[in-house]
Amino acid sequence: MAMGWDDAQHPVARSVSSHSDAADLRQAARWAHADGMRTAAWGFVGTVLLAPALLAGAKDGRLDIYWIDSQGGGSTLVVTPGGESILIDAGNPGGRDSGRIHALATTVAGLSRIDHLITTHLHVDHYGGAPELAALMPIGTVHDNGIPAEDPDGNHDPTWPARIKGYREMKVEAREVVRPGTRLALKSAKDDQPKFTVRFVAARGEYGLATLGVANIVACQDPHPRPIDTSDNANSVVTLVEFGAFRFFDGGDVTWNVEAGLVCPVTQVGPVDVFQVNHHGLDASNNPMLLRSLAPRVAVFNNGPTKGCAPAVALALRGLPEPPVVYQVHRNKNDAGANTEAEKIANPDPEGGRYLALSVAPDARSYVVTVPATGHRFTYPVRGQP
Repeated sequence: MAMGWDDAQHPVARSVSSHSDAADLRQAARWAHADGMRTAAWGFVGTVLLAPALLAGAKDGRLDIYWIDSQGGGSTLVVTPGGESILIDAGNPGGRDSGRIHALATTVAGLSRIDHLITTHLHVDHYGGAPELAALMPIGTVHDNGIPAEDPDGNHDPTWPARIKGYREMKVEAREVVRPGTRLALKSAKDDQPKFTVRFVAARGEYGLATLGVANIVACQDPHPRPIDTSDNANSVVTLVEFGAFRFFDGGDVTWNVEAGLVCPVTQVGPVDVFQVNHHGLDASNNPMLLRSLAPRVAVFNNGPTKGCAPAVALALRGLPEPPVVYQVHRNKNDAGANTEAEKIANPDPEGGRYLALSVAPDARSYVVTVPATGHRFTYPVRGQP
């Protein structure tokens, strides 16, 4: 059941459905206190199944985010408060992932088209499903780093032109090359709602906020830099979604050294509410410098059963001063110790197909994370980030 504040602002403790939910309630109560939110009557709800009808941002002014299972690929669907849709990556080719995206978009999110497709980088588990999805439903504008003539990993792979042909030739309404620092042109939320923006923080290893003329200091330097990543992962488009004070970070597969540049010499993002763990949770990414700077309250692994959710990354998140509540698209079958609680995992089995969902209230003061497959549902206060 719930935990909230009575009229005298004293905690009212009620029964909860599990030990982990009880811990989440205690953590959420500490957050509410820290943010000066004790005057708000937050309802922290335990394990309750959220009906899909409650997750239609296009209909009710909410911001909705869905993590669709592409078996360790990328596919995150955003439905804006103004009713537009943004798909960040389209999973693998072969029909499975495009079918899952289409089914969720149409039957759960109530969409008839994808208004914006952001392709973070040109690895097949992120762009491969796009041509098939374009055959299933209209796609408006594609935002990416452009399509190079040769393999963006620098391998001079002669099969590259054939591999990218479907993505290059798929039917879409427009294409735009991402410029760091720019925002998507989107419909506004309702007049009485907080501001909603989607900003490209970084792309191609370049950052949106100016760094020229800023002196780097020893304390700001990465104490454990990695060799330069020459793969297209390092070019990933980094996206920040903001609705009022709510902030969601999606960095695609951006890697270690580029992550350090998101922190210093200029902090490009700062604290967020929700962090889609970079690179599916692989330890080639998720630099502790960035994790400390983002300080997320909720972290989501868009992992597969044998890909991502690396033990080192799980440990780094748990070691933050305020450890986030962790959700996973898949259970890590290779290392049980890396997993979060079972009710926060959408797919305990390798076959998968189930999704995670998040819905931000129309006033952008709280958000609900749900795992429909397990019935888990929990409400968090937005941190009040300016």
